[in-house]
Amino acid sequence: MKNLLLCLLMCFMATAVYKPVNAGETMPVILTERGLEKHIAYVFNHIDFSNSECLSFDVFDKAYRGYLNLLNDGKLNDNKRILTICDLSVSANKNRMWIIDLDTKKVLLNTLVAHGRGSGKEYATSFSNRNNTHKTSLGFYITGDTYDGDHGMSLHLYGMDAGFNSAAFDRGIVVHGAYYVSKQYIENNENCLGRSWGCPAVPAKLSDMVINTIKDSTCLFIYYPEKRYMARSHWLNKRVDHLPDTTPTKLSVPTIKEITIEYVSASGNVDSVKTVRQ
Repeated sequence: MKNLLLCLLMCFMATAVYKPVNAGETMPVILTERGLEKHIAYVFNHIDFSNSECLSFDVFDKAYRGYLNLLNDGKLNDNKRILTICDLSVSANKNRMWIIDLDTKKVLLNTLVAHGRGSGKEYATSFSNRNNTHKTSLGFYITGDTYDGDHGMSLHLYGMDAGFNSAAFDRGIVVHGAYYVSKQYIENNENCLGRSWGCPAVPAKLSDMVINTIKDSTCLFIYYPEKRYMARSHWLNKRVDHLPDTTPTKLSVPTIKEITIEYVSASGNVDSVKTVRQ
């Protein structure tokens, strides 16, 4: 019986068809968690933070994982690899918004950013996805196009975390400039930055620069270590299956003029929203 099984096995191997790996081809690489951790550490350690406040590695780790998942899912502009991080675990009186160019590994801007008046005073502690709460919504956003509003040029945001910031567009949560986001306002108002109605408002004198830098389908991450969000965020917890091509694509890939993004509205329905890339 043993000899018979061995004979059958040899016959099977002789008749099995194998696809050879041709010269120049590479076998698919499975990204391990250890490999991902090393990549994130490498990127973080090569970012020049010398002219900015210190960004927590743990916060960057979370922001970058979500960024990679959104990029791999085709949600982001691959010709504009900008990652914006707002760390709301930090005092509102500190420069807690970082705009990072992942191609050049440079911090393009590190500045003040306001949270919603319903979320807290100097420190944000409460967050909501509901209208009229005047609270900030946590999670990953994709930036859209600009418009002229009550605060001048403003930037549409599309919340990508269902149940946490998916109602942002319906709530009118946008990036805009505000007079109450400044060092002078802090000094004149009980040592506390002003607060918005839920928008990540930035200094008025820098707002055009901020908006023009991050518009057109880039990633913005509003962070706070809220346990419920940390446990349930799809983009934060989804396994990163591969790393992006590190070769800059600004000159090699045609500019895509338009992209359709699906997001969940306050009513729970999925709507299609068009954003323009320039």
